[in-house]
Amino acid sequence: MSLSSINEWFLSLGAQYGVNPYIFGAIYVGAIPFFLASIGWLVKRKRAGLSIVLPVLSAGFFFISAYLYLAIAGRNIPLWVWVMLAALVVYGAWSTIRDVRNKIAAAGDKAGGVE
Repeated sequence: MSLSSINEWFLSLGAQYGVNPYIFGAIYVGAIPFFLASIGWLVKRKRAGLSIVLPVLSAGFFFISAYLYLAIAGRNIPLWVWVMLAALVVYGAWSTIRDVRNKIAAAGDKAGGVE
């Protein structure tokens, strides 16, 4: 199997469902730094006792941005794909919330020990 045939197969998946896999991948990878920046912003505001609504919305948007592209541009997406994406989003949200809580708690422990 050549690289060319793999590329053709990959692009045929996108054509079948109305999305460009390269655009999906670019959005997915391109959103990572913005997602991480949003999480940093969230942690910083939480430590300062400020509202975290905007950073949470920002992180959430960047977390699902590639799937938004799929939902808007895609057609005839099988149900199993939506089920898998929902599972990934739920797991990712749970994991992110857990990690953010741990970072905030760790920062509170460090700050509490310094007087």
